[in-house]
Amino acid sequence: MNVNGKPCRTIWPTADNQAVEIIDQTKLPHIFETVRLESMRDAERAIMDMQVRGAPLIGVTAAYGVALSMQHHASDAALKATCDMLLKARPTAVNLRWAVEKMRAFLSPLPDSERAAAAWQEAERIADEDVAINESIGRHGCELIRAMYKKKNDTVNILTHCNAGWLATVDWGTALAPIYKAFDTGLSVHVWVDETRPRNQGASLTAWELGQHGVPHTVIADNTGGHLMQHGRVDMCIVGTDRVTARGDVCNKIGTYLKALAAFDNAIPFYVALPTPTVDWTLQDGVKQIPIEERAAEEVTHISGLCDDGQVRSVRLTPENSSAANYGFDVTPARLVTGLITERGVVAADATAMQELKEKEAV
Repeated sequence: MNVNGKPCRTIWPTADNQAVEIIDQTKLPHIFETVRLESMRDAERAIMDMQVRGAPLIGVTAAYGVALSMQHHASDAALKATCDMLLKARPTAVNLRWAVEKMRAFLSPLPDSERAAAAWQEAERIADEDVAINESIGRHGCELIRAMYKKKNDTVNILTHCNAGWLATVDWGTALAPIYKAFDTGLSVHVWVDETRPRNQGASLTAWELGQHGVPHTVIADNTGGHLMQHGRVDMCIVGTDRVTARGDVCNKIGTYLKALAAFDNAIPFYVALPTPTVDWTLQDGVKQIPIEERAAEEVTHISGLCDDGQVRSVRLTPENSSAANYGFDVTPARLVTGLITERGVVAADATAMQELKEKEAV
């Protein structure tokens, strides 16, 4: 997608193929800065510190992390240690495990001498595949927006939560890919952007990338969505996800469940966009089985922003003696999901449809 009018990915190899560069998403929207990753530890740190975030991008970064490690040590022991360490970087995003295990399975049969070059090629292939998958998600989701536009013959107002745009993937995004496709084909769209406390990925990331691409949008407080839905100002919701169970339960950024409830109460379509590697076929009940990441309390108690003197600073929001809980995700039951927008088309969020999707994948 676009940064200052120029096409850009979120992660890319350096010219010498000795490192990768990423956009440091912790600095956005006020500072655009790239970071060079030269080792597996650099990739691990980027994932843990959320310099990269979003399930697909986390997976691709982990794949490059394995490749970077193989450039230094390519033994069986090094491969095992690398994969084991990367798997612990973030517990919720299933794409991380998918990418790491894919790299492990691909490299294990190869002799040590071939692993460095092969790992690099496989990581690049996974990155390119992510772009193709998300472009396909965009095409399928665009048809839902087009149908809504034909129905009302006016601007389609779409509410999204957190950031599931190109910043959460290598390019295009998941939830925002249909919006970009619709906008690029001339459909009139407007996006309600949830701020998404506590890390404000909507206000800082979604708003930034939509603005870079020229898509009309309005940032709203997280608790505003229900009010807008009651007054007919939301036509559809599209969100992303970090993990979907085999029966269609959806784990996404904290607050998604509340938006799904509001959408259900107001008969507003609630779609979830995802690449099929985000489906965890080993799980059924998302509420009981998906581990929910608890992050540092400081993300709740403090906030950073651009001060009037042009400096980005962090300030405390809460009393010093008040504790804070920071649950990173919640689970939206399948019954509240209108459909899952995948690279293979729109799929119902139920066990039967999910099983058919799995069988298609196996072919």
